[in-house]
Amino acid sequence: MKLQNVFLCGLGLVLLYACRLSGQEVPERLQTGFQPLDERLSSMVTADSLSISAEEAADLPNAVFLDAREPAEYEVSHLPGALSLGYKDPDYSVLDNLDPDRPLVVYCTIGYRSERMAEELKSRGFQQVYNLYGSIYAWLISGHDVVDASGPTERVHTYNRKWGGYLPDSVFTKVY
Repeated sequence: MKLQNVFLCGLGLVLLYACRLSGQEVPERLQTGFQPLDERLSSMVTADSLSISAEEAADLPNAVFLDAREPAEYEVSHLPGALSLGYKDPDYSVLDNLDPDRPLVVYCTIGYRSERMAEELKSRGFQQVYNLYGSIYAWLISGHDVVDASGPTERVHTYNRKWGGYLPDSVFTKVY
């Protein structure tokens, strides 16, 4: 009986969170213009004060970009100058020499993992932390470049085939 109550309580919290997001209104500035991605984002990633568009992120002076994907994803491609933070086992040492008042823009594939990491960084005392809404997908759709260890690349890690469907086929070469 106790296990059933715990399960029902957990299920209730998940449904409450899902309902909160399903009713959210996403500002036009955060929309990517690619309908499958915009629809998915509106139900998965919070459009709040931590959210920043690709254009706003690109124009943010002195920002540090932090990649909240796994190292293998980062190796395929990442935003120019981004530091690999990771998600499952974050490497917080990349933050050691950063001014806590410097703007940090966290991103991942679509923004789910980076949203959680942005909240964690705020709790660690960083003042200006943003989640790149739509993350690397929004960055690419808006026409910005990504790089790998050799320089500019046309490849992007899409996490898996399912998530690859939220990026237009014409944008870049998808890697799973």
